[in-house]
Amino acid sequence: MSKRKTKLYQAEAVESNVVSLNTYYSKKRQVQLLPKTLNQEAYINLLTDPGKIIIFATGPAGTGKTMLATMAGIQALKQGQVTKIVLTRPAVGVDDEQHGFLPGDLNQKMEPWTRPLFDVLLEYYDRKEIARMLDEQIVEISPLAFMRGRTFKDAWIIADEMQNATPNQMKMLLTRLGENSKMIVTGDTRQADRRDPDNGLLDFKELVAQYKQCKFVAGIEMSGKDIQRHPAVVEILKIYKEIV
Repeated sequence: MSKRKTKLYQAEAVESNVVSLNTYYSKKRQVQLLPKTLNQEAYINLLTDPGKIIIFATGPAGTGKTMLATMAGIQALKQGQVTKIVLTRPAVGVDDEQHGFLPGDLNQKMEPWTRPLFDVLLEYYDRKEIARMLDEQIVEISPLAFMRGRTFKDAWIIADEMQNATPNQMKMLLTRLGENSKMIVTGDTRQADRRDPDNGLLDFKELVAQYKQCKFVAGIEMSGKDIQRHPAVVEILKIYKEIV
């Protein structure tokens, strides 16, 4: 190969690497964390507060618990505050609904449970970018059963639907935090498939309330006024007497 062709090849390789590194930051639009209610504003303040390391957000469906946590994680990733986003949730169907054997790798098996999180990711990255991020573990799906013994560093961890976790699962998850990481725990205790005393989210909230000296842990309770889905959702929740 001639020197000219060698230099041209090297230049193309460097350019390719730059494009590869910038791929994850080129998608659609920048993250804008804009609250629509006072509780959402308080939640965003917690998500962006570097002093609050564990945040739990509870409340009815449609209040932005998962969406805002994922958006804040994407923003932290784009700004270089973390190097990965970890998604987890209990693999529990509604009222113990069984789906049978699910084919594919771990990501494909967990897809039914992580779909709401990926719906938000798709607003900022295309499918090819997300596939690459999964392959390079910039976005990682980690079932609760696989968490034991791990320590997450430089990570934004979103634990969704944790009203279906046991107290032992909750404790195990919360102790996975490593250096420069943040964990957001979300759930709706009124839609729990686990009841007291087996509900890990309720148990954790009660323990935090009893402790009263939390420096790194903070919580927010959403209400029916924070629901941003179709007004019919509010009406349904009122029919079921889950909100007033």
